[in-house]
Amino acid sequence: MTDPYADDAARAQRLSKRFGRFMSTWRRWISRRPWLNTVYKVIVTTLGLLVVVIGLILVPLPGPGWLIVFIGLTILGTEYHWARRLLGWLRRVLARFWERWGAWRASRKARRAATQ
Repeated sequence: MTDPYADDAARAQRLSKRFGRFMSTWRRWISRRPWLNTVYKVIVTTLGLLVVVIGLILVPLPGPGWLIVFIGLTILGTEYHWARRLLGWLRRVLARFWERWGAWRASRKARRAATQ
């Protein structure tokens, strides 16, 4: 049986390359105009902070609060190095958490199997 999603990664990579070329061309065009570069940076900062704040408000509520915070940090990371560093740190912490969570669940399952 073949995997219907086997070529999704390759398709996503082709799309991201095209999108990346478009964005780098567009960004170069904007950075050549100082006033437009300032406007762009203000818009990115405002949009990124707004998305982060909305995500933090949604964290205690049911829904994708942390996902929205990550999206906001990604938006801010397009312009600010501190946001890219913070996002990288959060990704590492989250990966460690899921690793420990999986190990804890596996050990719990093994203990249950041993007692039965």
